[in-house]
Amino acid sequence: MKYSVDIKSVMLGLFMATLLFGVFSFKQEGSETVGRYQTTVGEKGVVILDTKTGAYIINPYATDNGWHKGTFSHTSEIATATKDKNL
Repeated sequence: MKYSVDIKSVMLGLFMATLLFGVFSFKQEGSETVGRYQTTVGEKGVVILDTKTGAYIINPYATDNGWHKGTFSHTSEIATATKDKNL
């Protein structure tokens, strides 16, 4: 029994396999909602952090009116400026 391989069929099979591999490995950017926000409660209040953007809200007194917004880049700039003034 003799088998013959058609080049056209092989190329079509490789193309279809590549296409299927690409389709199954595609991931939407906005699909990561699990674990995006982290909350920490301690003696000095509550912090809710958005791990994707670095934004956070903090409530040092655990009251309804004590929430403050911030970002890590802004906080870092303020800390660096304060540190430079104190030196």
